[in-house]
Amino acid sequence: MPLRPPGDVMRLARMGAMMPTRLSFLRVLLRRLCAERAQITRPVWSMTAAGHGHAVYSLDLSGHTYSLVAISTDLPADQRSDRVIATAWDAAFVLFDGVPSPDDIARIAENAPRQEAGRFSPRDLVLSRANKSVRMWNATVDALRAGGQPDATMIRDIGYLMRTTAVYGNGKFGIADRHVIAGRPGLDGPFAAEMLTVYLIRHFTLDLVQHVGQGRLEPGLARHLGIGNATGLGMAPFLVNHPVLLNNWMVARETALGRVRSIERLTDPEQAQFHALHFRAARHLSEWLVPAPDHNQVLRDLEAEWQAFQPHFDALDGPHPLEKLWQAAQAQSVPCQELVVALMLEPFGDLIDGLAECMGDPFGPLAAPFCGTDALRQAIEADWAWALTADYTQADACRRFWYVSAAKLEPRLGDRFAEPGAELETPLDIARRVAALYRDLPAGDGPVSDFLAQYPDHALAAFRVCVLSRYPYADIRDNLIAATCKPIDMLRCKLSFFGATKFDPKSDLWTRITLAQGAPLGDELTPENDDWWLPVLAH
Repeated sequence: MPLRPPGDVMRLARMGAMMPTRLSFLRVLLRRLCAERAQITRPVWSMTAAGHGHAVYSLDLSGHTYSLVAISTDLPADQRSDRVIATAWDAAFVLFDGVPSPDDIARIAENAPRQEAGRFSPRDLVLSRANKSVRMWNATVDALRAGGQPDATMIRDIGYLMRTTAVYGNGKFGIADRHVIAGRPGLDGPFAAEMLTVYLIRHFTLDLVQHVGQGRLEPGLARHLGIGNATGLGMAPFLVNHPVLLNNWMVARETALGRVRSIERLTDPEQAQFHALHFRAARHLSEWLVPAPDHNQVLRDLEAEWQAFQPHFDALDGPHPLEKLWQAAQAQSVPCQELVVALMLEPFGDLIDGLAECMGDPFGPLAAPFCGTDALRQAIEADWAWALTADYTQADACRRFWYVSAAKLEPRLGDRFAEPGAELETPLDIARRVAALYRDLPAGDGPVSDFLAQYPDHALAAFRVCVLSRYPYADIRDNLIAATCKPIDMLRCKLSFFGATKFDPKSDLWTRITLAQGAPLGDELTPENDDWWLPVLAH
């Protein structure tokens, strides 16, 4: 089937409703670990009874050994914060290339708790830190010490023992550059090293709470404890600054949908699997509760809509059943449509899993520049008509400006008409720039190089027009500096590709999520345990 048009897919309202799929990076990584029957070992465990000290976890992945060095500290309550400006955390982590020596461990133990202020080596692949969910942690410890199990309802509602506040890779703060691992099987996909770190952190948190609680968690409860994450604006500009990578993610996802929609008939077992997945998704929605009333109402509306959509899953025995299901979904809300997308992909790994190999960007943009201004104008009119309709002289069309905090080197968002700093704006205003380029193009045809020599400020816009002409899903088709822009939609899109569930927005600027909830435990990495899309609490 043809892919959905980029003009439909690349809108913030739809991107902000995307759900994890079997092409999400954590699922891809875990699928590989399961296929290789990877085994996690713990060569070092040096922890006090209170759970302070250090540990090392190692595993082999496609011929290479990687180790998580975990440092657990005693964090005073008044220093615990999810904000990126925090300077102390309950735990700090480094994913190490190989097996660390005692000197490596000592170096990491000294530097990892300092995070950005620490000093790291080219064998340190990923740097991370995490804070406890104090309520879940204390309840679990208390229950285990009393010889029992933590409350299943609390596990359902919270879903993790610790949440990370940053997972840094790709050369940041002196750790290894991406090229060190980019060609290695297993870590060659986008964010694979970061996802491996997250999975091992989750394994560590389960070990640590059982050590402190002096008891064992029931596997069903342990499996439903993922790793939390608090994510803010730092993640949003990535999608704008990596257009080819964004395009490749979207093309893989849309190609998968097109392949599934073209299936001519479903077998009886496949029909039964669809019914089971619909029921699982319904249960997952019922267990997905967030404190913010407005966001929770969106979930409750989706839950009711999903239940009402159920009869369409009873009509999958005719020709082209999934195309009919997809067409029926077009009458539903955008969140319901995106949930249908994710469910439709889940049963067909043999048809779509190979697309995960196409989601990287090893070369960068390979778009040829336009020779003449007439061709440039035609490309803008064809691909950027949406950007030409806004009046950027109006305050609400350009109210927001993106900048980078000098203190934390992290993106921030300001109000152009109420806050200072607009002169430091970073160029995420792609729509406005393309519109300005279009206005200045000469009436006749001429070399683009001559035009840009006269108008050098339009070079970035001309480049993005070239990129979009070759990579149709490379740009978000909304005004990212408008007053109506909600960065949470950009976060949701990227996090869905990570494999996040249980989005818990705290504002339009940041959210909490859960990763690896329902994923196989460290001793369950076998192919038959890869089925954990939209997990529900089996207890």
